[in-house]
Amino acid sequence: MSRYARQTLLPDVGAIGQGRLSSARVLVVGVGGLAAPVLPLLAGAGVGRITLVDGDNVDLSNLHRQTLFSEADCGHPKAERAADRCRALNAEVDVVSLKQPLTSENAPGLVSQADIILDCADSYAASYILSDTCLAQIKPLISASVLGLSGYVGGFCGGGPSLRAIFPDAPDSGASCATAGVLGPVVGVIGAMQAQMALNLLLGLNPSPLGQMVQYDARTLRSTGFRFDDAPEPASCFRFLSASQLKDTDQIVELRSPDEAPTPAHPNATRISQENLHQIDPNKRKRLALCCATGLRAWRAAEQIQPDWPGEIVLVAASTS
Repeated sequence: MSRYARQTLLPDVGAIGQGRLSSARVLVVGVGGLAAPVLPLLAGAGVGRITLVDGDNVDLSNLHRQTLFSEADCGHPKAERAADRCRALNAEVDVVSLKQPLTSENAPGLVSQADIILDCADSYAASYILSDTCLAQIKPLISASVLGLSGYVGGFCGGGPSLRAIFPDAPDSGASCATAGVLGPVVGVIGAMQAQMALNLLLGLNPSPLGQMVQYDARTLRSTGFRFDDAPEPASCFRFLSASQLKDTDQIVELRSPDEAPTPAHPNATRISQENLHQIDPNKRKRLALCCATGLRAWRAAEQIQPDWPGEIVLVAASTS
């Protein structure tokens, strides 16, 4: 019996749908808790080529939700070990592992080689970089986020609204799973939904997951959803750049203290704290680059400065550079 017999029995799949899956190229950014259900489900379904991008190693503190790994994997690259699991599950799938973080430099090339992009990263800077890139290339993005006991998954770009259309402002908190905590099953539920959205899109099922948002609250065991097909894009936004993309002509501000970051994000950066933004030289002819660890402080500083700064303001999240 065929490996895919149980799913090709579905009228929504069949031989034609299975052919679509086998020819699909999927980019998965972030190989952690969300990817733990995503990858086996995509590999098991017979998605033809899966490219994994993650610069981190497996850590014991993450195993409660990163169930793709075992204790023996600790200290090893997540992308490589996850690729091994996918190959063991389905030798017919071509799996490529890249041990590197996603940046605004490598994002365009990675996105251009994929039919659909899955944002499984625990970094809103990476999420916005992917959204901006997918919007420019008209590539579909399935983005998800989980924190504590709740999370969301949505379909963006690919001809539909981007992540910025729904989340145009800086996040209320810079918390991540590492700083605020998360319960494993919540990640599993959202990750499985993310995989389902990806398969729906690849199979051409209606309604399209693009323009669809699903939110899940594990405390109440309830989910809600809404469509945002007509959500307008913001008139302007602060782009994320890598430190290596900055120019000598830029005015570069490092918002982190020497204790937090002994080496600034860029050699030409001037250290100015969030409380002393008024010290920034208002040279209207220069692009202003604001640097911090995650991009949140830089984003909030940019919002504060923007009314008096008619030029471009860009953000640098050192953790993704």
